[in-house]
Amino acid sequence: MLLFVAFAVVLGAIAHIVSILAMPALAERNAYARLSERMDSNVLTLLPDPSPQEQVLPMMDPAFVSAVCLYDLSEAPLKVRVPATADYTSVSFYTAEGLAFYALSDQAAGKVIELDLMTASQKAALPEDEEITAADRLVIESPALEGIVAVRAFVRERGTRAFVRRQLEAATCTLSN
Repeated sequence: MLLFVAFAVVLGAIAHIVSILAMPALAERNAYARLSERMDSNVLTLLPDPSPQEQVLPMMDPAFVSAVCLYDLSEAPLKVRVPATADYTSVSFYTAEGLAFYALSDQAAGKVIELDLMTASQKAALPEDEEITAADRLVIESPALEGIVAVRAFVRERGTRAFVRRQLEAATCTLSN
């Protein structure tokens, strides 16, 4: 009897772990799918402030103003430019499947977070003289052609939310020419 119980517990644990790990791959309405219904690719869009009744994405923090850009690198690399706000600003990169592959905050970048997002083949195609100026800009290599750029800015006081939103309106997410 004890052997049967131990076997059942181990089998249950294995089934639980496998189902947890398989969930992101099997999810039909992941963040990328939800956002692609609301916005176009390669355009930074401010998200509405979360409320208890409605949130664009699950578990959005009401202490932050959020903006997202669905990127598609099939045509050209992406230039991302985000002005830092007074308290804290971060830019995070995710594949369409939700795999986080890079993040940067204003603490590391300074007054403006400015970078180029490209695939490995686009990075390899950069002219030799471009590498010299690469020290002046940050080049991020994306593991996928499509994904999400998430921008978050902390709002210390409720009265400054509109000001922080106006600052993030100056952020851009555009294809390089």
